[in-house]
Amino acid sequence: MKSLKAIQTVYKVAKVFSNIIFICSIVGFCLCTVGILSMAFDIESFKLGGVTFESILQDKADLSEDALYAVAAQGMIYCAGAVVLAKFSEVYFRHEIDAGTPFTLNGAKELMRLGIISVCITIGTEIISSIVNSVFAKSADYAELTDIDTTSSVTIGIALIFISILCRYGAELAENNAKTERIEE
Repeated sequence: MKSLKAIQTVYKVAKVFSNIIFICSIVGFCLCTVGILSMAFDIESFKLGGVTFESILQDKADLSEDALYAVAAQGMIYCAGAVVLAKFSEVYFRHEIDAGTPFTLNGAKELMRLGIISVCITIGTEIISSIVNSVFAKSADYAELTDIDTTSSVTIGIALIFISILCRYGAELAENNAKTERIEE
């Protein structure tokens, strides 16, 4: 049972990380929204020492205002996807911790759902982000921005799907062993 304790510890840490990612993604989404609104309405209240949010980004990133809109919109899209994924992850980890083992049929089903959601959200945010980038690039005078590489997130989603199959198999074995023990008694 030493291995199960280690697994539970990893799940507890992963649950905490999921919460942190959830909060950071909400903050990132809000900051991107504030950035877009401050540029759109030319809000000067976001000055720090006489420097505006827009001027910091334009000077450091060497991007036009239209490109900044595209970057902030893409940031909102990626953060929104991360919020959803982090929440589903946190729910899965909480349920696994409550069950005390990853080898339950409900846990395997939830892990399968998490893997599918991970793949779908990653691909979905990438598609929407590319559309937003293309729209801004066509309507403004700048070259398209490079997209964020999300292949590792898709790979993790596929891995979660395979792991869920292993967990389902483990749950079925445990269930069969429990039935066999009851029959022998």
